Amino acid sequence: MSASSLPAPKRQAAYTFFARIPYWLLAALFLGVLMVWRITTNDSYATIFAAVAKGIGVTIYVTIVAYTGALMLGLLVGLARVSSNRVIYEMATFYVEIIRGVPMLVLLLYIAFVLAPALVYAINWLGVQLAGLGAPAQLLAEFRVRDFDYASRAIIALIIGYSAFLSEIFRAGIESIERGQVEAAQSLGMSRWQVLRLVVLPQAIRRVLPPLGNDFIAMLKDSSLVSVLGVPDITQMGKVYAASTFLYFETYNIVAFLYLTMTIVLSLLVRWLERKMPQHMR
Repeated sequence: MSASSLPAPKRQAAYTFFARIPYWLLAALFLGVLMVWRITTNDSYATIFAAVAKGIGVTIYVTIVAYTGALMLGLLVGLARVSSNRVIYEMATFYVEIIRGVPMLVLLLYIAFVLAPALVYAINWLGVQLAGLGAPAQLLAEFRVRDFDYASRAIIALIIGYSAFLSEIFRAGIESIERGQVEAAQSLGMSRWQVLRLVVLPQAIRRVLPPLGNDFIAMLKDSSLVSVLGVPDITQMGKVYAASTFLYFETYNIVAFLYLTMTIVLSLLVRWLERKMPQHMR
């Protein structure tokens, strides 16, 4: 039965349905199906996929750990950014402006090759000073730079880098809460900490969930930067395989496919959560 023969309400509903179809998603699904077909029918693609997919676990691990740390540090810095204490505010602002002004790759290299060794030397010095404590102090004194693995250095760099951006999201969310709610809570006898914990933060966090989700997607993509340190994530596994086989076209098709699959799924999830949120919380 053609659309023109349908009753008017059903015809209008059909037109509305087709008008709302995300054609970009259909195109992406088509490319995804094409890539899956290629992987399942071509031995070279199947071998490359098996090799590159070994880095998926590392990519997900680095993303989740780094984002969790960035959330916690970003919340603390965001709270400091709305503090009435001038010293705390200036220190937090200095941190945010400096970190946001440095490219993520430069920050990653700086922390991995400058701050990490400096931290190890500080740990060694502390171990020497606490020599009287026995085994714990000896462990500190004997800790070496090579014991500080590159995955940990990369995670620390991502935490520091993203915490500066997340702190601004939290700050905006906190400042979006109406002043009248704060004054009403204080008039009920709540302390400043109680107002923050029970009134401001729950609403602020709900309001900033969409941008937090978007930054999680950005973190997933930026986790590929850890490959410059030799961390065996998706990108590094692709680089190693392509360098040994010279199948650059096929290998980076697989790498792009894996990242696109994860980011598109997360993007759709964030959009779904945003639509489910009440209008006043967006």
